[in-house]
Amino acid sequence: MLSLPAGAASPEKSVIQITTASQQPSWDAPWRFDSVRRSSGTGFLISGRRIITNAHVVSWAKQILVRRYQDPRPYSAKVKFIAHDCDLAILEVEDDRFFQGMESLEIGDLPPVRSTVVTYGYPAGGEQISYTRGVVSRIELQSYSHIGNRAYLAAQTDAAINPGNSGGPVIQDDKVVGVAFQGIPGLENTGFFIPTTLVKHLLKDVEDGVYDGFPQVGVRLVPLQNPAFRQALKLPDDDLGARVDHIFDFPKTKELLRRDDVLLKAGGYAVASDGTILYAGNRVFVGVVFNDFQKGETVPLSLWREGKTITVNLPLDIYQGDRTEGNQYDVLPRYFVFGGLVFTPLNRDFMRTLAGGWTDTPNNELFYELFYRKHESPLTIRKEPVVLASILAHGVNANLETRGRTLIDRVNGIKIEQMEDLVRAFNQGTNSAQHVLEFYPDRNLECLDRVATEAANPSILKTYGISKDRRL
Repeated sequence: MLSLPAGAASPEKSVIQITTASQQPSWDAPWRFDSVRRSSGTGFLISGRRIITNAHVVSWAKQILVRRYQDPRPYSAKVKFIAHDCDLAILEVEDDRFFQGMESLEIGDLPPVRSTVVTYGYPAGGEQISYTRGVVSRIELQSYSHIGNRAYLAAQTDAAINPGNSGGPVIQDDKVVGVAFQGIPGLENTGFFIPTTLVKHLLKDVEDGVYDGFPQVGVRLVPLQNPAFRQALKLPDDDLGARVDHIFDFPKTKELLRRDDVLLKAGGYAVASDGTILYAGNRVFVGVVFNDFQKGETVPLSLWREGKTITVNLPLDIYQGDRTEGNQYDVLPRYFVFGGLVFTPLNRDFMRTLAGGWTDTPNNELFYELFYRKHESPLTIRKEPVVLASILAHGVNANLETRGRTLIDRVNGIKIEQMEDLVRAFNQGTNSAQHVLEFYPDRNLECLDRVATEAANPSILKTYGISKDRRL
């Protein structure tokens, strides 16, 4: 056990062991669920009788049990707020006895690099609390593995962070300066914790009883270090400013910003030519500035446009257009089964079910559709690309050459932009003898006999134990 300095507080009394029983849906057979999985994590008490932990500790939880320091009795807990984007959650316990003798921990500030921190938690499912001391070695934007497609500020430390440590407090001078949350496979003596800047953002966000999330600006910035390009834009050679290369479908951003604008300052921070700023003594990507703002707030931007500096006050909003690119939580997967053909939206969780890996040649079109089409061909993107996930074998579909894991383009001449279009297309195909399905990119066609397929639907569902033909 790590010895604490004489006279130091005992924060371990406010550190909580968490055990969960969770069950995720099966993304390629979306009417099913995987087996119940038991796991453990850590949390800690803050003001208002709230418990902070990681979102990944309690995601898809059927049961959450919490235990106090050196107390064998379990108490039932439930999720009050969950922030999947930044991997944080707030739990509550209704039993007043749980809080007897416990004091909330104070939330501190971002710790400086090279300073010492102590991580508290219950790693590897152990029953006794563990303490590990380490040094903050780096602070930078890091991809958050829980959501999969967002990057936020993270602090790296050589204090051991193992499974079970997740959600535990990282403490410096008796204050919480971070929340342990992930490591990187293959790296030794390396762990990451979520800085309290994100914790404070969460706590402020939920003051109105709703979690909105972290707003985004909606632009892609690229470095502007080419002297010739800087001259073409009439920009001073001062190593400041990153270029707006693309504007996403954010109404206010499209209204106020232009492609080839050069971002000089954001929220008062000077932007270097590589797109970074100096943030609390750390050189990090400018995106961290916008994480300090709440939904609906306005961030001042200084831009270089057409040879002069202008100021823009940009309102920030929450963007959900990239939701399918991240891991899915809370909402059960949508699906529709017709004639044994299983249709479901294309998303990151479905991609993980593919044999051979995401970038295996047969899966390239799905990978491109999910992650790259919006960048290369934004006018052709669909609101909710739909994939033929699999085919449940039956006589009515025995002669189909397409066997699944293929994007659907049209059904009975109707373009499929989302799941509801698919249902409408089959319902409107009652005037012909066949339902005609068109897949892409190769535009290959398949047909189902209309009368035989509709007659077979009930028996197919019964054979494969599917209670309903859809979840929309």
